[in-house]
Amino acid sequence: MIDTGLAGKVALITGANQGIGAAVAVALAAEGVSVFLTYKRLKPSNEAAYPEAYDRDRAATADDVVRRIREAGGTAESAEADLADPEAPRDLFDQAEKAFGPVEILVNNASGWLSDTFTPTERDGFGRPLRIVDAQTYDRQFAVDARAPALLIAEFARRHVARGATWGRIIGLTSGGPDGFPTEVSYGAAKAAQENYTMSAAHELGAYGITANMLYPPVTDTGWVNEEVVKAVEQSAVLREVAQPEEVAEVITFLASHQGRRVTGQRLRMY
Repeated sequence: MIDTGLAGKVALITGANQGIGAAVAVALAAEGVSVFLTYKRLKPSNEAAYPEAYDRDRAATADDVVRRIREAGGTAESAEADLADPEAPRDLFDQAEKAFGPVEILVNNASGWLSDTFTPTERDGFGRPLRIVDAQTYDRQFAVDARAPALLIAEFARRHVARGATWGRIIGLTSGGPDGFPTEVSYGAAKAAQENYTMSAAHELGAYGITANMLYPPVTDTGWVNEEVVKAVEQSAVLREVAQPEEVAEVITFLASHQGRRVTGQRLRMY
């Protein structure tokens, strides 16, 4: 059995009431990490293009995830927060430190995802609703997917340096974006910005013992996958099948672990 060296560490994971964030919390807790989960309950979309469970899971608290972790012998707490609020990052670190002590692992998983476009198209290829890019779509995406991760990284770094710490991990999630993201243009642009912030963190914070990486998962069933998505993946020579959140969590656990200590400044793509 490989010792990941994670026992006793503290992690803050955003967007952890369902999907990849929840799976990461469970996986890290199993390695002895005290996990602080953040989430924001979202109103149901009531869109036929999404499975019913997707709306239900996104509207839930993180209580069930916390319960599962505790029943398995792990340590977890949670807090609801709107990452579009620029005060949220500092408040979340305060709460995590009060619960467990200094945060050593930051997982930027939360997203304010929506589909927007420069064209008059009303639906994307999977039947999901589209809207024209406007100030609202821009603000929502960049507040949650770019500004919040930047402020969380800044708060993480400030506290890390102030206490003279020498070990830290920053892990962000992306679906691409630097080369354009048709029908999800603001999402792609915001993720490209988050990637750039994370790569800058890798360069600037390495001297303080912090690694920083972005993970690019394959199409992952976090509840939104419908039959059209499954068919598209099966027809892809590269993807072949939809991934499960637990598979993504395994790679994030590696990046956080002792074994991942020399991996930094990378965008790792899963297939």
